[in-house]
Amino acid sequence: MLIASPKLMDPNFRQSVVLIVQHSAQGALGVVLNRPLELTIRQAAEQVLGTPCAADGPLHHGGPCESMLAVVHSLAADDDDELDDEDDQQVLPGLFFTTDRPRIERLLQIPDLGDRNAKFFVGYAGWGPQQLEGEMETGSWLTAPATAAHIFSSPEALWGRLNTEINLRKYVHPSRIPPDPRTN
Repeated sequence: MLIASPKLMDPNFRQSVVLIVQHSAQGALGVVLNRPLELTIRQAAEQVLGTPCAADGPLHHGGPCESMLAVVHSLAADDDDELDDEDDQQVLPGLFFTTDRPRIERLLQIPDLGDRNAKFFVGYAGWGPQQLEGEMETGSWLTAPATAAHIFSSPEALWGRLNTEINLRKYVHPSRIPPDPRTN
């Protein structure tokens, strides 16, 4: 994951946490985990896609690059016989990324999916060749290993929590850091 450093002032990424789902010599692609929109998944599916929807929860602003609906989810084909995850990209063990419209439409039919097992994004964050590496060299981004717990946690406190973990990691193992270090 990329965690915006406190000095990153770009309004698109200020205090953001980005899950990188693809990185190669051609560039990088990710989704911002902590930018929920007021629009729900159900509202977007029914209004924009014209698709009935059983899933609900907030839709997330995945980044400043437009024109892509994406889902990060923890549902493998074994979870539902109608799901075929061969086109899904595995991001972490048991965690998948898809932009495939038929696949997303099938995910929308799973009741109570919400942020429990999936996050739905409109837009994405993208970097050209060596662009992200250049931003890393200037100190714009901090990094931390991604976990499902981070991805599906409440987006409101995610940036602050990860910044605390990164800064305290120099002195204390992350498993020993309480959710609010002031209560220690």
